[in-house]
Amino acid sequence: MQQNVNLHSIMGAFAETTGLTDTSHDQRRYLWTDAFAVCNYLELYRQTGDEEDLQLALKLVEQVHLTLGKHHKDSKHSGWLSGLDEEQARLHPTIAGLRIGKQLNERQTDEAYDDQLEWDRDGQYFHYLTKWMHALNRVSQVTGKSIYNRWARELAHAAHAAFTYTPVKGGLKRMYWKMSTDLSHAQIPSMGQHDPLDGLITYLQLKATAKSFPAIPGEPDLKAEIEDMQAMCSEENWATEDPLGIGGLLSDAYRLVQLIDTHQLHETTRLESLLHDVEISLQAFINNNQLNLPAEYRLAFRELGLAIGLHTIARMQKTIGQHPENFTNADQLNTTLSKLIRFHRIKEFSESFWLEPEHRSVNSWLEHADINNVMLATCLAPDSYLKI
Repeated sequence: MQQNVNLHSIMGAFAETTGLTDTSHDQRRYLWTDAFAVCNYLELYRQTGDEEDLQLALKLVEQVHLTLGKHHKDSKHSGWLSGLDEEQARLHPTIAGLRIGKQLNERQTDEAYDDQLEWDRDGQYFHYLTKWMHALNRVSQVTGKSIYNRWARELAHAAHAAFTYTPVKGGLKRMYWKMSTDLSHAQIPSMGQHDPLDGLITYLQLKATAKSFPAIPGEPDLKAEIEDMQAMCSEENWATEDPLGIGGLLSDAYRLVQLIDTHQLHETTRLESLLHDVEISLQAFINNNQLNLPAEYRLAFRELGLAIGLHTIARMQKTIGQHPENFTNADQLNTTLSKLIRFHRIKEFSESFWLEPEHRSVNSWLEHADINNVMLATCLAPDSYLKI
C-alpha cells in the first residue's frame, strides 16, 4: 500500500489540476465532486487548524457558484441561471439551482433522447443539489456564518419546487430525476429511488442548523417541503444493490441518528426501517459481489461511496450507546447495527484496493479521476463529511 497517499496530497493535487489554485489549468467544476471536496478541505482545517485549508473550501464554494450558477458555455443563454443582476445574483447564487457540470450542454427540446449520451449532458440532478446543500451547511457550521446555510435553504426551496410534482391522476407527489438547466422542464421524468429520503434528511438538517442563527423574514423555513418529503417517504422501500446507493443510505442513516440525538427529532421508526433496508441491500451486494473483478471493470467512486457509508456503522453504535435515552427503540437499533458490522470488511477491502498505485492507473480510474480521488480522500478522513 502506498502510505503517502493521504488527504493532504490528494486534495493538494485536486486544487491544482482542477483550476482551484493553479490558473494555468482550466477550471473543472463538477457539483458532486466539489461537494465532497469542500468537506475534505474542512476536514484538513479541522485536523491542522491551517487557515489556508478553510480558505480553499470557501474559494471552491465561490468558484462553484460562479461557474455552475451560470449557463453552460455552449448554451444560447448567458449569465446567471437566476437572471438576476450581478449584485443580486452573488447575494443569492443558488436561488435557481446549480448545473451538474457536464462537458456537453443539455439536450435541447428538439433533440432526440439518447440514453447513453444523456449521461454526458448537463442539466440539474436533485441528488447532486442535496450534496451541495450539505456542503454549504457544513461550511456554515464551521465558519459560524449563516449565509451558507441560507444559500443551502434557498437551493432546497428552488430545487423542491422544480423537481416535485403531483401526478395528473392525483396521489402523492413524485419527483423528476433530471431537470433542464433552467429548471423549466424535466429531462428525465422518472424518479430517483432515494431522492425523497435524501431530500427529507437534508431539509431537516438545514432547518436544524438554521435554528442556531437569527431568523430573517422571507427566508425559506422548509416546513412545507419537509411535509412533502415525509409523505413521499411514507411507504417507500429503500433497498438497492447499487454500492453508491447503499453508501448513501448509510450516510443518511447516520445523519438521522445525529438529528435524533442532538435535536430531539422523532424519527426513530424511520431510522429502524432504513437500517433494515440497508441490511437487505448489503446482503444483496455481497451475493452479487463484483469486488473480485479486475480494476478496469469496476467504477471506483461507486465502491468508495459504499466505503464512506460503512464508516458510519461504528459511529451510529457509539452515539446510540452513549445516549440510549434519546432513542425509543435503542435495543432494536443496536441489534441491527450489530448485524451490519459483519460488512465492515467491504470498506477495508475497497480502500486497500484503490490505494494500490497500479489500480489507479487503469482507464476506469483515470476516466473519472477527479471524483475517484476526492472520494478516496473522504474515505481516508470522513469526519467532516459525515458529521453534521
